[in-house]
Amino acid sequence: MSQSKAEVEKLMTAVLPLARKLLAEHGEFYPYGGAATDADETVHLGAALEGTDHPASQPLIDLIVKQMRNGAAAGSYRSTCLVCDVKITLPGSDRKSDAIKVCLDHASGYSAEVFFPYEISDDGGVIYGRTFAQAGAHQI
Repeated sequence: MSQSKAEVEKLMTAVLPLARKLLAEHGEFYPYGGAATDADETVHLGAALEGTDHPASQPLIDLIVKQMRNGAAAGSYRSTCLVCDVKITLPGSDRKSDAIKVCLDHASGYSAEVFFPYEISDDGGVIYGRTFAQAGAHQI
């Protein structure tokens, strides 16, 4: 599993900077994703809904997950990475926090969710808290 973990972490490193950039510039972002092919190429994934400038996140997540599942089923994607802006309860606390949630899945069966808690300061800067991870949902 260490090879699988290394591969999904490499994919996460490739796609996560966009979330950090959008948070710094706009204070939020819509869900998006990425996938790695057998040729180790990164494919960026997104979704849009016609007729709305400000869609809810869940329909976008559903569309991206569908793209990922189709690509994985066809053998096109070796690993996938879904990036969302969420509200979470911090481990060992009752405190809620905004966080970047990164769902990682690998063809080998490895699955993890990594959380990057953050808050937007009064001056608009992004302050990141302690990163934590948990077992993933094996959604792809």
